[in-house]
Amino acid sequence: MGGARRAGWVAAGLVLGAGACYCIYRLARGQRPGGQRLRLRSSRSAEDLTNSSYDDVLNADQLQKLLYLLESTEDPVIIEKALVTLGNNAAFSTNQIIIRELGGIPVVGSKINDPNYSIKEKALNALSNLSVNVENQIKIKVQVLKLLLNLSENPAMTEGLLGAQVDSSFLSLYDGHVAKEILLRVLTLFQNINNCLKKEGHLAKPAFTKGSLFFHLYGEECAQKMQALVNHPDADVKEKVTIIPKF
Repeated sequence: MGGARRAGWVAAGLVLGAGACYCIYRLARGQRPGGQRLRLRSSRSAEDLTNSSYDDVLNADQLQKLLYLLESTEDPVIIEKALVTLGNNAAFSTNQIIIRELGGIPVVGSKINDPNYSIKEKALNALSNLSVNVENQIKIKVQVLKLLLNLSENPAMTEGLLGAQVDSSFLSLYDGHVAKEILLRVLTLFQNINNCLKKEGHLAKPAFTKGSLFFHLYGEECAQKMQALVNHPDADVKEKVTIIPKF
């Protein structure tokens, strides 16, 4: 039971990430309470950077070292510390741009595939902070949706996904102007969940509360968006919409 609950929690976090619901996290600003200003670190080794305190901001060279460490190490302790440090630094607008330009979003995004739940959590937190930057959002949706699609194919994950509380902004991913790559992924996500839900016939509507992913996907607003996508100019999108079975 504990494993299933953890899986459901992770699924909920991933859905939140896919919907760009980063507002759940309190984003740090350029100054701390009491007027203490953030300080920049001098040059340090990559592993040493993971021991930085919350009030430290890394520069571009240090962030590059940290990303290389994150990509090259298999030590879960170091990975988790590196993600925490990146997440803290990604709360600042300048570093959100630097991390993207250094190719850091796919590096961080790859860690949501890690079997360690604590590492998944830290990766999601870092992605959440990075997603405040508009140019970062597309790259981060893509990263999270890849894993969501894998999870949505597993009937054992259906209840956790559908029960996740998500902001209504999640449905904006089904707007016709959304990039084709993302639109096809979220439509496939809907299709996979729908198929799993039908297989798991014991799951009933009352099990899912208002504000859950189920509430949004099977509500009137989503139905209207699906109907509008039937007339989408892209043939692949139109085909995907028409093959999604009705619940």
